[in-house]
Amino acid sequence: MPEISIVLVEPLYEGNVGFAARVMKNFGFTRLILVNPCTLGDDAIMRAAHARDVLDGARRMTIDEIYREFDFVVATTGEVSKSVCTPMRMPYYAPAEVREIVADIDGTVAILFGRENWGLANTELVRANFICTIPTSEIYPILNLSHAVGILCYELANLPRGTYPLAGQVEMNSLYRHIGAFLERIDHPDFKRENTMILIRRVLGRTKLTIREVSTLHGLMRRTEWHLENKE
Repeated sequence: MPEISIVLVEPLYEGNVGFAARVMKNFGFTRLILVNPCTLGDDAIMRAAHARDVLDGARRMTIDEIYREFDFVVATTGEVSKSVCTPMRMPYYAPAEVREIVADIDGTVAILFGRENWGLANTELVRANFICTIPTSEIYPILNLSHAVGILCYELANLPRGTYPLAGQVEMNSLYRHIGAFLERIDHPDFKRENTMILIRRVLGRTKLTIREVSTLHGLMRRTEWHLENKE
C-alpha cells in the first residue's frame, strides 16, 4: 500500500494537533508531519491520549521539503471553485475518490491540511498533484481540522498494496520545467502561461505517471523542438 503521511501546515491550536494524532492512530496511521506548528504542550498530549507516540514522533518539515521528498501530494481545501476560469482549486475530489486514485501507488503520499483560520495558500495548493475537498453543508462548510483528518484517514485506511512505482518529484519537476520552456519556444502567450501550467500540473498530477512515461513525454517534446529548429 502507499506510504501515507498526514501533514498539518501551521496548525494554530495544540489541541487540534493532539486530536489529529489520536484519530490518525484510530485508523492505523502513524506518520505525522508538522509545518511550523504552534507550541505543543500539555493540551496536545492530553488530546492525543493513547496516540502520544504519534505526537512525539511527528517530523518537522517545510512545504518545500515535502514537495521534494514525496512522490504524490494531495492538498485539502474547504474553499472550492466550480469555474474552469479559476483552475487553482479545481477540479477537486471527495475523500472516497482520493482513495481510488492513490490505492495503486507504490510510493510516498502526503495529505496536506491547512491552517484552521484560512487553510492552504494558493502557492501551496498549486504544486499539489490534485485537490481534495470534503462535501459539507453550505450552511457551515468548514470542518474542524482534526475532523477533516479523521474523515480522510477513515477513507484511506486498509488500502491494498500498491502495484507500481511513480515518477518522483525530481522527475516531475524536470518535466514541468521542460513543458514551461516548450511553451516559451512555441510562443504561447505570456498572459496565459501561468494558468496553462497550473492546468498541466493538475492533469499530469492525476495521471500518476511512471518514470518511463515521463521520459516518453520528454522525448516527444525534444522531437518537436528538433523539427521546429530545423524548419527554421
